[in-house]
Amino acid sequence: MPTNEELTRWDTEHYWHAFTPMAEYTPWVIDRAEGVWLYDIEGNRYLDGVSSMWCNLLGHRQPKIDAAIREQLDRVAHSTSLGMAGTQAVVLAKRLADLAPGNLQHVFFASDGSSAVEVALKMAYQYWQQSEKPQPGKTKYIALEQAYHGDTIGSASVGGIARFHEVFQPLLFEVVRLPIPDPRRLEKPVSPEQATAHFLAELEEVLKKEHQQIAAMVLEPLIQAAAGMVFHPPGYLRGVRELTKRYDVLLITDEIVTGFGRTGRMFACEHEDVTPDFLCLGKSLTGGYLPLSATITSPEVYSAFLGEATNTFLHGHTYGGNPLGAAAAIATLDLLEELDVVNRLKPKTQQLAKLLTQLETHPHVAETRLMGMIAAVEFTAGGDSGEPYPAEVRIGAEICKEACRRGVWLRPLRDVLVIMPPLSISSEELELLGRVLVESIETVTKRL
Repeated sequence: MPTNEELTRWDTEHYWHAFTPMAEYTPWVIDRAEGVWLYDIEGNRYLDGVSSMWCNLLGHRQPKIDAAIREQLDRVAHSTSLGMAGTQAVVLAKRLADLAPGNLQHVFFASDGSSAVEVALKMAYQYWQQSEKPQPGKTKYIALEQAYHGDTIGSASVGGIARFHEVFQPLLFEVVRLPIPDPRRLEKPVSPEQATAHFLAELEEVLKKEHQQIAAMVLEPLIQAAAGMVFHPPGYLRGVRELTKRYDVLLITDEIVTGFGRTGRMFACEHEDVTPDFLCLGKSLTGGYLPLSATITSPEVYSAFLGEATNTFLHGHTYGGNPLGAAAAIATLDLLEELDVVNRLKPKTQQLAKLLTQLETHPHVAETRLMGMIAAVEFTAGGDSGEPYPAEVRIGAEICKEACRRGVWLRPLRDVLVIMPPLSISSEELELLGRVLVESIETVTKRL
């Protein structure tokens, strides 16, 4: 076993980390985890305040998920989805079909959220080429400003955050881009209903002109996560569904972040009784244990891929439907059901809401936002004016560093701090998270 010194050195010399400025990277190696706690190689522990980047749903080392993976190892660790099916993948497909909203019945497995969105984009395109009434001119997509749907070429193309994908712009296809439906960007204050009507009018204007060229619209329902946990106004998602149906455009909902109870419902779509044409799932699907994602669609879409061999969906991932990942996902769904996790979230949500209420009066907090167990704290340098901190201050990163020194791991989205712990977090652990967050904000803003 390598020494801590060797691990630290190798981490610096050989491990190229995702979304990390490597010239600034300070080695930090996690050795083990338990519940909501991460332990580094020095034995220090940190409360996992962002669910290991929004995916660890029910805590680390969940005995039932651990046992399911071990049991599956004694059967088969890998079998392909090309021309055959693994037992666990079949069971998982049925479970997801039963769980998904409306008539979504057909499940295509991939290995991560980016790939799930990529699958939906390609399916939507091919559907219009070979549906019962083909419309081959439908080759474009509508997406939102500040959207994030992943890092593959297709998912990056529909993404709308320049700092993530601008360098790859020559590789990306063009999309029809709508302004982010964030009421705060409007010139004058309006009611939520007025904001919703305004944003839907923007969408309908595009659909009227270009619906014959639009294959699908893709969006994160209710919350644009990487944009800074921006909340859409009530009724926007429902209105999008109505308009896309009216103008014969498919709807892709990216629930990689919002799925499996994070928002207080199993899926965010359920808050507005919406059934999309494609539901994309990932991250929490396996409880955050193993790479597995799913794109779920309707019988109408699926039927267009039957019949002639040329209708086949020629796309696949080596580890799509992997038996170990499927076993972990089934165990995760079992736990959600057995522990009635979603219906028992209310006390934790209320506790988190109380914390955010205390922060709202802080002179350096512009706004707090909460839905279910997804929370955001947005900072301001100018108090009531809402003036943002200069970019070079990196206020979010500084507060996260201070929180880490106090034993809580958080990650910022620039001036927005995300709070998204595992749903298994206890009241006492949530209290600790809140206390450290307040202390860290106080320490850093006083210093600045």
